[in-house]
Amino acid sequence: MLRYRYISDCHTHSNHSRDGVDPLMMMCERAASLGLYTLAITDHCECDTYYQDGYDQSIRQSFQETHKAKAVFRGRLKILAGVELGQPLHQLEAAEDALSGCEFDFILASAHILPGKEDFYYMDYSCTDIDSLLKEYFDHVYEMVEWGKFDSLAHLTYPLRYMTARGIQVDLNRFRDQIDGILNRLIADHKALEINTSGLRQEIGCTMPDYPIVRRFKELGGKYVTIGSDSHRWADVGAGIEEGMDLARKAGFTHFTIFENRCPRLVPLE
Repeated sequence: MLRYRYISDCHTHSNHSRDGVDPLMMMCERAASLGLYTLAITDHCECDTYYQDGYDQSIRQSFQETHKAKAVFRGRLKILAGVELGQPLHQLEAAEDALSGCEFDFILASAHILPGKEDFYYMDYSCTDIDSLLKEYFDHVYEMVEWGKFDSLAHLTYPLRYMTARGIQVDLNRFRDQIDGILNRLIADHKALEINTSGLRQEIGCTMPDYPIVRRFKELGGKYVTIGSDSHRWADVGAGIEEGMDLARKAGFTHFTIFENRCPRLVPLE
């Protein structure tokens, strides 16, 4: 049982995501049974294949079902209608359609794919210049942050999830200036940085980003951190959130953040 009273999971996927497994109501029931304070449903919306893969329909279905769940679980669980907006810069019209079609509480922005490349999950790193690839990744993330139509930046350092699984070790100090640029822009625009705990369940073995970057965000003046399990099945709802809260506290934060109607609300780290 989770030990914190006000614990929230702000990154989850139901079967309205192409890689999600379980029904949205099952995800909510799991969160309620754990005693979570808040659950954000943030089903995928991949802008680069928005119409081809039917995200224009699936995110609206997720949004409508989330609102039904809000009524069903009222008094037991605070449910937030969110979305994970992937690759918004790849197809800005798709991003605008997604954002205008639903009044989301919370928007995550993520980069799973770089322009002209395949998802980091599928890449062959044995014939890849890792430094050049990561430089391109951080440049792209900065451009996405500069675009700015979101609330929290999801899983910064995402490529390391797959590089580590293939035995590739990366020294992020080489990219410190780029990372600082991203963090400073988040801070200037009053955006949140996500502590994504899915890496604790995978070979990478740490959050994304890990402690040094979260600490650096605080040092530079960061105020808002969201914490999410990135669960794609009911059994992972809430997974690693305690560790994420501990990491935020260690980095100097006294509160984590949830977003309602796109407005940040600070919740004490008890």
